[in-house]
Amino acid sequence: MAGVKRERDGAVGIVTLDEPASLNAMTPELLGDLAAATGEMTADPALRALVLTGAGRGFCSGQNLKSLVSLGEDLVAAAMTLYWPAFKALRECRVPVVVAVNGVAAGGGFSLALSGDMIVAARSANFIQVFSRIGLVPDLGSTWLLPRLIGRQRALELMLFNQSISAEMAREWGIVHEVFDDARLKDGALALARRLAEGPTRALAATRQLLEASDRSTYADQFHRELEVQAEIRSSADALEGRAAFVEKRPARFTGR
Repeated sequence: MAGVKRERDGAVGIVTLDEPASLNAMTPELLGDLAAATGEMTADPALRALVLTGAGRGFCSGQNLKSLVSLGEDLVAAAMTLYWPAFKALRECRVPVVVAVNGVAAGGGFSLALSGDMIVAARSANFIQVFSRIGLVPDLGSTWLLPRLIGRQRALELMLFNQSISAEMAREWGIVHEVFDDARLKDGALALARRLAEGPTRALAATRQLLEASDRSTYADQFHRELEVQAEIRSSADALEGRAAFVEKRPARFTGR
């Protein structure tokens, strides 16, 4: 059975795509369980950051072609029903999401990696769009997410030429936050997630949402929306603690509330 492994490390949840024989290729079952795992873990208010990674030699090799038949003839309806919930759960997660890419992130697996907030990668990892190689267009959010990270020109280069890029190049281009030796990837991802988990969780999530909306807003509209969010969050426990700590010249002790 395809599945996603759930683990906890204090305030950090770890979800692992657990189909290593296929390099964690996407199936409706795997992505359904990913959506469920993300929802289950983040329903716990004590959880304040999430790590997504893959078991075995790869993060995600893209669509499992053998499972395509299960999507039926109406690809759009099937993908929106069976795949979108996992991507939506990650993109709209109430806590920061760190994606730890081990090995290949190809096609839809590249799209899945982009759906988190920060990507860290093993030194042996590589990223490839792959779609045009088989006569298809990028999907599962790549054409929205990738240009926002690296710009239109570089996104087109990756999408049109199917250039595989290393973890180091992905870092240079702004896709990857940090590269670790393979044996240190999990520890590195957890260290970053723990750092995020110590922050003001509501403010971090609201910051992500503001950035998400900024491309569709005018300067004036975004200026106004920032103030609306600020007004909503300024009385939160973490905001009160942050201001008190600043006045008292001490480190803030955020609780995520």
